[in-house]
Amino acid sequence: MPSASSLFADQDQTLFRLVSAAIGADAASSALTVLTIDPMLSGSDETVSRAQVAMALNAALFADLLERVPTAARYVQSVREAGETIVFDHGALRTIDGETGALPSGQEAFARFLAPLGYEVGGLYPLPKLRMTGRAYVQRDLPETIPQFFVSELHVDQLSEGAQAACANVFGTSTDPLGEAEWAALDALAAQGGCPFDQAVVALKGALACFERQHEPPTLADYEVLLTETKEGAWIATEGNAFNHATTRTANVAALAEELKEDGYPMKPSVEISQNGRVRQTAILADKVVRPFREADGSEVPLPVPGSFYEFITRDIDPETGKLDLTFDSGNATGIFAVTRGA
Repeated sequence: MPSASSLFADQDQTLFRLVSAAIGADAASSALTVLTIDPMLSGSDETVSRAQVAMALNAALFADLLERVPTAARYVQSVREAGETIVFDHGALRTIDGETGALPSGQEAFARFLAPLGYEVGGLYPLPKLRMTGRAYVQRDLPETIPQFFVSELHVDQLSEGAQAACANVFGTSTDPLGEAEWAALDALAAQGGCPFDQAVVALKGALACFERQHEPPTLADYEVLLTETKEGAWIATEGNAFNHATTRTANVAALAEELKEDGYPMKPSVEISQNGRVRQTAILADKVVRPFREADGSEVPLPVPGSFYEFITRDIDPETGKLDLTFDSGNATGIFAVTRGA
């Protein structure tokens, strides 16, 4: 009897075929053998459900994050070597609520394609200290086993005039990665809850393309303005809408954090605890990446900046519902944002 993780690495499985079509067979096998995946997503039908596309998107984004974040890759490899799998709780991304060229502003750039994949807003989280708002998108078919998306947006109109101008310069060059073919596939998923395999691949690749930087590299001058006033805006200037972090759901985040510190991981100093006490989070500090900046003379200069990171969360049962508490917490989120500030 194959294990749950090895089942989804079977080349006949629809989920494997989907992820493989997007990122290649080796990367697909690596991701699908380390993630805990709901057996409800198994099957080899030519009609693909929206839940399968949603999980395929998360698996591909997980694999991409490991390519960009060496400390995350190190942690995941340790899990793999221990013969364990990862419960992928949620991923996060940051958006700009302001001028974004051809790209829809703020979280709407993601809401528009997450909805056809079965996602809906499960919670709204004001982040006033950051001049941002977060939204938790929950996949309603399998809410506990398909990862959520925590989508935040920076409210540009709350920044100074100088920072607003820098935002317009940087993000106003954005393009939209979704075209007619992608929308035809997404519309089929929205209308029917599923679509033929070839269309599912188009929808998946289109969704993946949205998790990139859609604007031109920022000028160093604009970046420095943003860095002074909004480090989150500065992060988006270099990283765009890249997957900001992936999160392991674990039984005891505090104990795991201590173990990781002993193993030499650069951990966030403290664990964030929600107001209701049921959600606890911490993270590995963001890895550095090198990104290009445009100079006044048109030349480019590469500089190190904070990149993405890996997070850990413990969720308790909500005694009122008897189900896992899938909520987030504004205070927790504000604290977690800090791990991309000092990398």
